[in-house]
Amino acid sequence: MCGIAGFFDFKASASRQALLAQAKAMGDAVRHRGPDGRGEFADASAGLGLAHRRLAIIDLTDCGAQPMSTPDGRYTIVFNGEIYNFHALRRRAEDHGYAFASHSDTEALLACFSLFGVRRTLADSVGMFALALWDARERRLVLARDRIGEKPLYYGVMGGCLLFGSELKALRAHPNFEARLDPEALSWFLRRHYTPAPLSIYQNVRKLPPGTMLAVSGPNVGEPEPYWSLSETLAEAMAARFQGSEDEALDALDALLRDVVRNQMISDAPLGAFLSGGIDSSLITAVMQQVSTNPVRTFTIGFNEPGWDEAEDAAKVAKHLGTNHTTLTASPAQALEVVERLPDIYDEPFSDASQIPTYLVSKLTREHVTVSLSGDGGDEIFAGYNRHAVGPGLWRNMSRLPAGARKSAGFLLGRIPPPMADKAYRVLEPLLPERLRMRLPADKLAKVAGLMSARNFQDVYAGAVTNWPEPDGLLLSQPDGGTAWRTPALPDTGGDLTLWMQAMDAATYLPDDIMAKVDRASMAVSLETRAPFLDHRIVRFGFSLPLELRVRNGKGKRLLRRLLSRYVPAKLIERPKMGFGVPLDQWLRGPLRPWAEDLLSTESLKRWSLLKPAPIQAAWREHLAGKRDHQYRLWSVLMLQAWLTRWM
Repeated sequence: MCGIAGFFDFKASASRQALLAQAKAMGDAVRHRGPDGRGEFADASAGLGLAHRRLAIIDLTDCGAQPMSTPDGRYTIVFNGEIYNFHALRRRAEDHGYAFASHSDTEALLACFSLFGVRRTLADSVGMFALALWDARERRLVLARDRIGEKPLYYGVMGGCLLFGSELKALRAHPNFEARLDPEALSWFLRRHYTPAPLSIYQNVRKLPPGTMLAVSGPNVGEPEPYWSLSETLAEAMAARFQGSEDEALDALDALLRDVVRNQMISDAPLGAFLSGGIDSSLITAVMQQVSTNPVRTFTIGFNEPGWDEAEDAAKVAKHLGTNHTTLTASPAQALEVVERLPDIYDEPFSDASQIPTYLVSKLTREHVTVSLSGDGGDEIFAGYNRHAVGPGLWRNMSRLPAGARKSAGFLLGRIPPPMADKAYRVLEPLLPERLRMRLPADKLAKVAGLMSARNFQDVYAGAVTNWPEPDGLLLSQPDGGTAWRTPALPDTGGDLTLWMQAMDAATYLPDDIMAKVDRASMAVSLETRAPFLDHRIVRFGFSLPLELRVRNGKGKRLLRRLLSRYVPAKLIERPKMGFGVPLDQWLRGPLRPWAEDLLSTESLKRWSLLKPAPIQAAWREHLAGKRDHQYRLWSVLMLQAWLTRWM
């Protein structure tokens, strides 16, 4: 895994040396993504510059260095990611007479591009990647991104020049870059705590959507074209629903997962796994242990605060599986040190609070290995979020009430102070079935209260994933009404509302929040992460499962739970879903309070002429007084303020 960057200056007026120097500056901006080597390429006749920073994983010799060109010099590539089926691609190219100079997956991909074309090769590739391919004969640059969006790629035309890179830092390093905020992106960030593709925080800069490629041969840059579609995959999965028994589904998933994990464990660098003790990471680790000849290295981060520490659970799973396990119990001081680095790590406003433990566990892991497998994607593909399990039933019950009655009930529920809600829940908890137990009852109650005014199920979903319900009320200037972001078009799921939510999460939340979080946190410490659940064959299989194999008795991930029980006793993993977070509520009232109050002061909020101080400070006062839990809304404002201070 690496960092890539480059530009295509349509004026083509600079010398080759000037192009190489500019490419180097852009590559150096993402040096943390690839500390093992660097390289640049320039074509002065076209005004093209490419840069690569290498994290050596496959073929650690200089033969795997980039930029890499075909022997005839026609194609040159900079590539970030891994191609897990590169041996098959290599054999195909060898059968057509291609002579390889390395054992790298990059050269296998490059060879197939030259022999079989870009679109076909992308469709045949299994992996995670972002790449730029220069065709010197056709004078064409192609940008492409993996199916699910595990690897990032930004691009934009500024001053007659196409700029692109793994992170916005690389684009900022070019003199043509213009740092103008996009009001629509800002509004969506406050609503969702991330910026959905194709938007970025800057005007005229876009994220290349997952599963697409963009061919550029001149200043009139068109729209990305899909080579793979999540929507089509969903339609295919529904048309070919899994028809076997539950045991047959377990055998099929077990075999598929073993094959995927075995391929994703190919590495010439040391490899391990994140292990939280939850279902997803425990299953990936268990399968790794089955296909490995040596104990797998596993890593967990923990906290001392009650209700936030999964380290003990992870240690029990590790002991049962026989892994070589390492745990770091992070002190508040260690965790809070990360806060100051977040604007640099995430490069645009991002406020999923699990960014903190994700960075800490990545840093711990990188001290021992270079590659780590994770359980990311299990929730989206196998229905693991609470909204997947309870959302459809909640809507069916809510929709029986008149809209006015629902709205009134929501208002009353929303006025219950969080401490009172928590206290009432603790009294009732021993009487509740396990599927109704939760870690943050007041937060869940507030969510339900907000959903009571929903007009349809789409509103229920939107409410469940919304941070600030009316973010434009916080902004001094409003978006102009035009929009570059559209709700993904998904096929009718035939009344399977859970499947619709899963697909919506996979199209938006997964690439733009989860994978962005993991990529930035891990690459900040030069760690490669791999997510077996996001292999497109597993995605299709998960979407093909009937509802009863995804959700049963109010609990999601039915099939994953059953499969994990083949490897780990149920008592070690059956507990309320915790997520991967930090005690943000406590920290904002405690050690983070001085930092937060400085960023939320009237002077600070007015500094950028973007935000209205009154509603934000009202939320801050309510939070400090314990009247309402605004931790995640306030975190979005704080991350925005910290980012503005760093970058604007």
